[in-house]
Amino acid sequence: MNVTLDFVGCSLDELKALLDGGTLTIYSVARPVTADQPVERSGTLATFTFASPAFAAASDGIENPVFVANPVAASNVGTPGFARARKADGTVVADFSAGPGDREIKFSEVSFSQGAPVKLTVFKFITEGGWPEQPEYYDTRPRAGYAMPTS
Repeated sequence: MNVTLDFVGCSLDELKALLDGGTLTIYSVARPVTADQPVERSGTLATFTFASPAFAAASDGIENPVFVANPVAASNVGTPGFARARKADGTVVADFSAGPGDREIKFSEVSFSQGAPVKLTVFKFITEGGWPEQPEYYDTRPRAGYAMPTS
């Protein structure tokens, strides 16, 4: 989880409460370095709307988000890379890793097809700094003629 500077001092329960009635937008691979930056290089794949309250009791370290609808229809074709959570007024709260593998948010599908249903199946919080991606991948995209970053 990568929390915006406005909410970095909030507890986990306070962050959950901020999302009541908010949204969780799923984007394709390239996420900004911080949640304080706008999303510029990633396409919107799907948007979930949190109910109020946004979370029921967690079990075994897995959160139990409550959405108005789950599944939702994908708005575009692509592979999820991260999700941005916003309050009901549109204020950004945090970014979460999303997709297959060791991610905070997982889906029943590996990739999305426009109009097809997308179901969120797992939601967990990983502390900031625990992202599985390497920092050189942040805010990047594959470009013809450029080598991918190596470690």
